[in-house]
Amino acid sequence: MVVLSKIYTRTGDDGDTALGNGSRVAKHSLRVTAYGTVDETNATVGLARLHADGDLDRLLAMIQNDLFDLGADLCRPEMAKDAEAPYPVLRMVEAQVDRLEAEIDVMNAKLTPLRSFILPGGSALAAHLHLCRTVSRRAERLVVELATMEEVNVAAVKYLNRLSDWFFVASRIANEDGAADVLWVPGANR
Repeated sequence: MVVLSKIYTRTGDDGDTALGNGSRVAKHSLRVTAYGTVDETNATVGLARLHADGDLDRLLAMIQNDLFDLGADLCRPEMAKDAEAPYPVLRMVEAQVDRLEAEIDVMNAKLTPLRSFILPGGSALAAHLHLCRTVSRRAERLVVELATMEEVNVAAVKYLNRLSDWFFVASRIANEDGAADVLWVPGANR
């Protein structure tokens, strides 16, 4: 368990930060930007949960926990050295990806197929879930870019890819199972 008795440390005052393996990098490094955007995704989920209840709120709470796992995974480079760590290293696993896929399938079974693209909006919950979707897509792009330069857990990339799909399908559920989706009308304002 993590114990945070003092919130500020002053160790980052010169513009660098510690990664999970103890090494220090610039706060603007791609790795820090990637897991910072995962954290930003988590904050948007917190906003969405203000409008959710029941099963959807429970699922969003699980996603928030997964996003902390994902941040922990991304903040620790050098997966090959995990066995040398003085504590168990937390990594995303395929079961987390599989769970998202199963949840997407259950939600999507309630929906009619799309015949148009959807504009972000509808209910307050749906609009917030669309924000979650777009921020998680940005996080995914950053993690994929990071993976071209450094080792990244494949399950972490897959999780982010499925997550944005999850948010999309959940936004349709939040819009009366798609009945209140706001559809794009190409060229409507010409």
